[in-house]
Amino acid sequence: MKISGAESQIMEALWRRGPLTPDGIVAEVGEAHGWAPGTVKTLITRLLRKKAIEGRREEGGYFYRPLLLRESYVQAESQGLVDRLFGGEVAPLVAHFAAHRALTPKDIDHLKKLIAKLEDE
Repeated sequence: MKISGAESQIMEALWRRGPLTPDGIVAEVGEAHGWAPGTVKTLITRLLRKKAIEGRREEGGYFYRPLLLRESYVQAESQGLVDRLFGGEVAPLVAHFAAHRALTPKDIDHLKKLIAKLEDE
């Protein structure tokens, strides 16, 4: 499932705070991005068509909730990035960040611990 950058903002709000009413989604993402309520509602409609979210009338109003798990979305998006830009290999991705000084000492420490853990498994 292909989710645009703008649609992903709606998804993040639902993953973080859902279920939300249409007005709740507008409050969560609309102002922060300078989007009018109509824009947010268009994004909601797109996500409904993609079956990434569902809407249901409940006590207290109409609520939207995600059908797509955040973990599944992140996995698919990150794998797509690695496949498109680095031939499916993670090492060139890390090398790219290292070459452009985009890794902080904290990042490097985290990567070392992750590699050690992977080697122990």
